Amino acid sequence: MKHLLKMLDLSSEEITQILDLADQLKYEKKHGIAHPYLEGKSIGLIFQKSSTRTRVSFETGMNQLGGQALFLSARDLQIGRGEPVQDTARVLSHYLDAIMIRTFEQKEVEDLAEYGSIPIINGLTDFSHPCQVLADLMTIREKYGDLKGLKMAYVGDGDNMANSLIVGGLKMGMCVAVATPNEYKPDDLILDFANDYDSFLWTTDPKEAVQNADVVITDTWASMGVESEKEIRKIAFAPYQVNDSLMELAKENAMVLHCLPAYREQEITEKVFEEHADEIFEEAENRLHAQKAVMVLLMKD
Repeated sequence: MKHLLKMLDLSSEEITQILDLADQLKYEKKHGIAHPYLEGKSIGLIFQKSSTRTRVSFETGMNQLGGQALFLSARDLQIGRGEPVQDTARVLSHYLDAIMIRTFEQKEVEDLAEYGSIPIINGLTDFSHPCQVLADLMTIREKYGDLKGLKMAYVGDGDNMANSLIVGGLKMGMCVAVATPNEYKPDDLILDFANDYDSFLWTTDPKEAVQNADVVITDTWASMGVESEKEIRKIAFAPYQVNDSLMELAKENAMVLHCLPAYREQEITEKVFEEHADEIFEEAENRLHAQKAVMVLLMKD
C-alpha cells in the first residue's frame, strides 16, 4: 500500500491489516502505552472542505504517534490561487512525509499521488471516503467479532459513503444492500464493481434493503457542495428516513451507524439516533484509530 486514495485500491488483506493495527493502537491508547512510531515525521493536512472529525482526528492522531501535523487551508496555499496540483505535490514532497487532502474532485487526490513522491491519504472526496469506512468496518467488527457474512444495509444518498461502504463491505465478505432513489444511485464505477458479487443488492426500496440487516447505515441527504439542493432532496429522500418502522425490519439489536454530522428528523429520527448514540460516537472515535493505522503503515520506515 503506497497511498490511500479510494477503497477500490485496497485488497481485503490490506483492509484487515489496517483494522488489526487500528485495534492494537486503540488498545495501547486506552492503556496509556506510548506508541511514537512516527517520531520526526510530518504530515500536511490540506482542507478544501472543512471538517470537525477529520481535522481533529488527524492532528491528534499524528501527535499521539510522535509526529507533527500541519493544517493547510486551501485559502492559505498557492493551490487555492491556481497553482497546478502537480507543482504543489512536488513542492510539498520535499517538505513533508505524507499529505492528507479533503477536497471535492477525486482527480485532485489521484494527481497528488501521481506527481508527488510521498504517501497521499484521501480524507474525503465527492467520490470516496475511505477513512470513514475503515472506521465503520472497525466499529462493526468490534461488536460482531468478524465481518464475513454480516448484512450491511445503507439507506439514503448514493454518495461517497455509499460508494465506499459498498466496496469495503463486499471486499470483507459482507452482504451489502443499498437503497437510494433512482436518480441518486451510487457511482456507475462502483455498481459495475458490485455487480460481480451475488451478495450485493441495489434497490429503490429501503424496506427491502434493511430486511434482516445486522447493520443499518445512513448519511446526510445534502452533503457539502450540494446544499443548494437541500429542499429538493428532502422531498426525494423522505421515504428513506431511518426510523422505528424501518428498524423493525432489521435484526433485533442491529447496529445503526452515521458518519456525522447528523440532521435529526431528516435522514434519521432523534429517537433512533439516541438509542444508538454509543455506537455512533464509538464509530466517530474509531476515525482516530483507523487513521493512525493508515499513517503508520504508509509512513513508518
